[in-house]
Order: sequence, then C-alpha cells, then structure tokens
Amino acid sequence: MPGEFCSAVWRIHHRYWWSLSFAVPLSYGTLRERGSKLRAASLREVRAIRRSHQDYIHNRSQSSDAFSPRVGLVYQPLAPISLYASYSRSFTPNSGNAFDGSAFKPLYGTSYEVDIKGDIGNRVSATLAFYDLTLSNVLTDDPDHTGYLILTGEQRSKGVELSLAGEILPGWNVIAGYAYTDAEVTKDTDPSQVGKVLNNIPKHSFNIWTSYKIQTGSLKGFGVGRGLFFVGDRQGDLANTFELPSYLRTDAAIFYKRDRFRAAINFKNLFNVDYFDSARNQLNVYYGDPFAVQGTISWQF
Repeated sequence: MPGEFCSAVWRIHHRYWWSLSFAVPLSYGTLRERGSKLRAASLREVRAIRRSHQDYIHNRSQSSDAFSPRVGLVYQPLAPISLYASYSRSFTPNSGNAFDGSAFKPLYGTSYEVDIKGDIGNRVSATLAFYDLTLSNVLTDDPDHTGYLILTGEQRSKGVELSLAGEILPGWNVIAGYAYTDAEVTKDTDPSQVGKVLNNIPKHSFNIWTSYKIQTGSLKGFGVGRGLFFVGDRQGDLANTFELPSYLRTDAAIFYKRDRFRAAINFKNLFNVDYFDSARNQLNVYYGDPFAVQGTISWQF
C-alpha cells in the first residue's frame, strides 16, 4: 500500500519560461479502494449495485430537489469475458448570470452504458463500450447580451469507445484507445440550433502510449515511453460557423524505477506542433500547449 511521498518538479518551456516547484502529496489506499467506478471492482463475480438518493440544492434565489437513481450490473458468462451495464440520472445546480436576473433551472442528465470486457491471456485486456448521455437545461453564452448566460434546452452525446491495455511482453506495456462521439443539440429555444454539433467535441479521437522497462542487467529499471494523441476536426462554436482542424501530438518519456525510487523526464508535444485546443467563438480560440519538459523525482515510504 503506498504511503506518503515527496517530489520535486521542474519545467523548461521553449518560450523561455521556467519554474521550480515542490509538492508533498499524500496517498492512502490503493486505486481500487479509491475508485468510484463499478468497473474498478472485480469482474470475476456477478454484482448488482443499486443506489439512489435525493439531491438538494440551495442558493440565494432558489432551492430544488430531484431523485437521482444509479444502477449497475456486471455479469461474467465466460472466464475471460465480462459484461457491464448501467443506468443513472444526475442533478446539478446551474450557476451564472441571466440578463433578466432570474435563476437557472438545474442541469439534468440521463446516462445509459453497456460494456464488454475481454481478457487476452493473463496480461492484456480490451474493453468495448457503448454509451448514450442526454443533458437538459444546459447553459451557454447569451448571444444577445455579452457576459450573460442562457439555457439552451437539451444536448445528447452517444458513441463508442474501444480501449486496450496490458503488458505485451515482459517490460513492454501498451495503453491504447479510440472513441467515436456523436454529440448534438436536440432541443433549443431557437429551432435553428437543433441538430447542430456540439463544439470542441471531435467525432474521432485516438491515443496510444507504449513503454519499455529493462528487466535485467546493470540498466535494470531504466525505461523509455512514447505516445501519440490524435484529435479530429471539431466545431468551434454551437452555431457551427467554423471548425478547429485535427491534430496529432507526440509525447515521450525517459524514466528509472528501482524499489521505492523513481525519476522521470517527460516531453510533451515533442515536435512542438501548433494546434488549437478549444474555442468558444471566433474571437476566443485557444492554442494547445507548446513543447515542454517536466522532470519528477519521488520516493515512496
């Protein structure tokens, strides 16, 4: 079980910016103990979790309540295959300023998800997930009054996610994922907005990270890693008046791990690719981070 550890972090930025910082995070328990998702629990038994509660929101101008059930089920028909299904509803307060001073209705969400997980041998696993998420009372910028917000009605996001993770050979680890997302406005006070694609959400995205750590000899514990991150074209605003182009970013790492000691140098955006990370409208488009180097040194007690 991990305990307390301290680390020193340093960064070098290609735009002549640098900083030195120290952090002392605390870590208790294991990932499984801290995880909140049902899939973090053992998939080698059949489980049904039913939980419901009432959420109460109080602020200066209104109070609301809603019933938000969450139901999940894991079933294992064969030793290497597990099936997962869930249904949930969410209830979140909306905060912000309306031009007429009125309070916003809470944000409601309904989610369905079905997963299939398969173990390939004892070291590699793959997961295929299908999901459908609907949000109502979504806030967005008021197009007629700068600095204010309005409710846009309803938005729906559905898609497929495929992930692969594991140790291909001793010391060689791979994590990869692909996502297809179909996100659009389904209801709106302005009928012309219905069917518009949600901004900043790509239809296609892909990532892969692979690393190798030397297992024997005098260099045991040294390793290298490299990753590719692809994000497809995205709409720049809810009116779909312009697109942000796709990009491919490359990251890399050099590390050493021996017993409780770990040191690493991480390279983000290795080839210093210029890309747009997100946008709110044509006047507010944000660049992604440029090339950066980050070093970490840690010791676990």
